[in-house]
Amino acid sequence: MAKSGSPLDPPEGPLQGTLIEWGESKTLYRVHHERFHGIEFNPTRKGNARFSPIFSSTGDAVPTLYAGSTLFCALMETVFHDVPYKTGFKPLALTRLHQHILSTIILKKNLLLVDLGTVALHKLGIQRNQLIDTTKAHYPRTRRWAEAFHRQFPKAQGLRWTSRQEDHSQAVVLFGDRMKSNMLTAMQDSSPLLDDDGYPIRPVLDLAIRLGVTLVTD
Repeated sequence: MAKSGSPLDPPEGPLQGTLIEWGESKTLYRVHHERFHGIEFNPTRKGNARFSPIFSSTGDAVPTLYAGSTLFCALMETVFHDVPYKTGFKPLALTRLHQHILSTIILKKNLLLVDLGTVALHKLGIQRNQLIDTTKAHYPRTRRWAEAFHRQFPKAQGLRWTSRQEDHSQAVVLFGDRMKSNMLTAMQDSSPLLDDDGYPIRPVLDLAIRLGVTLVTD
């Protein structure tokens, strides 16, 4: 086992993964670019997230959709993701919110997900700070784990873990090539993070206050 915090590549052999049924009737929150509809998966090869973009064993991009079990989780995992751990003045430019919208999703059926909770990570032989709590510099390796899960567990429809950014919440990434249209439904129309006058919506303001963040114009 590598020392604590050192990034790891997935092993050559089979992963000791744990599949769980999860989600029926749960509400998920998604913050995403406005070019996608509320339950539309991102099919592109662009980006630099922990578990996307990823590619199938045939080299095709796997469409993905990130969401959180709470609204604050969805915000923390996206537009507030890079807020530093420090006191004092912490600015966040309002341009970071431009073209981003909030969608509320209902899971209509249980999904079969790879569990990345603490107990399941013990079985996998990897620590949270080697997979879930890493920095962006390690994302190329964490994406290789996601690709290995996708390849070795053909029934898995995504991954679930305790959010690094909001540890009272669950985060998921869903695999669009394993989902059916009747599994997700949009609860209501998506709403921009900035109102018509360019002001942040109330949940954004509330979270900024909690974080000690100052929202600033360019």
